[in-house]
This record gives sequence, C-alpha cells and structure tokens, in this order.
Amino acid sequence: MNLTIEETEIPEVKLIKQFKASDLRGEFVKPFHAKDLQSQGIDFQMRESFYSISKKNVIRGMHFHAPPFEHEKIVFCTQGAIVDVALDLRKNAATYGQYVGRMLSQENGLALLIPKGFAHGFCTLSELATTFYFISGEYEATADGGVLYSSFGFDWNVSHPILSERDKQFETLIDFKSPFNL
Repeated sequence: MNLTIEETEIPEVKLIKQFKASDLRGEFVKPFHAKDLQSQGIDFQMRESFYSISKKNVIRGMHFHAPPFEHEKIVFCTQGAIVDVALDLRKNAATYGQYVGRMLSQENGLALLIPKGFAHGFCTLSELATTFYFISGEYEATADGGVLYSSFGFDWNVSHPILSERDKQFETLIDFKSPFNL
C-alpha cells in the first residue's frame, strides 16, 4: 500500500498519509493512488485538479458545491503549511455543524479527503503555501457557495486574516439553509 488512510473525528473525512521517499536528490511523493483508496472503500474519481498559492494569514473558504454538482476533494500542500478545515453541512447528519481541522504541509505529507456535503477552507501558516486540490466533479458557477469562515467556532488563530470580498459575504452557519440531504 502506498497511501495510509485514517479516520478523523468525523469518520467520513479521511486523513491520507502520502507515499514519500527522500534521498540526496530531493523527494518523490505519490499523492494519489486509486487502488489504495479503493482498498479502503473510497471510490474517488478525479475530474478536475487545480492549485492555489497563498500568502501567510490568507483564509480561503468555506466553499462547497451544492447538489446536484456536489463533489469530493483531496487537498494537500506541496510548499509551506496550511491548516485545512472541513465543515459538515449534511443537515441530517449527527455531525452537522462540526468540523475537522488538520495541518497539511510539505514536510508531513498529509492530505485531507473531504466528502460531498462538506464546506472546505484553509489558512496559510507559512510565508507562502501551494495547495493542491483533486476534485471528483467539475466547477459549476451556479452551484458554487460558501459559509462564513468565522461562524462555526473554529479558531483560525489569525488576528488579521486576508480574505476575498466574496468570502467575507457568505452567510453564517446559523443563517445557512443546507441543500445537502446526504
């Protein structure tokens, strides 16, 4: 097995330890291996991939795609470090409104699998961070939404976050009407 997969406080959110080898040349990392995921009951079909480069104290999120365009994400950091957060928006789930947060970095080689029905966001901890996203769906502007980053109790540990105007305008979790019946 190339990837090690662990459950988190919310069992549907998985922590993935990527295969990583180092020698005098540098590092070799395998961030995705379909058979390893399938052996753990995860059938992740990648349809789109992208990355962001963010400065320290940038918060991106909390983003989701509403049904019928909801999708899963695998998120990992190839440069620097972030704290990555998944917020449960499945209105019928016992864990609705709860979240999982993990530090992802180049050094620790961790990735977070974020299932359908969750909002996702992160905060950059290092001076610069490159964050990759593997997505099981494709971007659909009409389904793109979010929840206000400061409205669900997560301590971002940043006194002056840098946010997009769009992310500042999202509804609070209390005012949010979840479309997720998963």
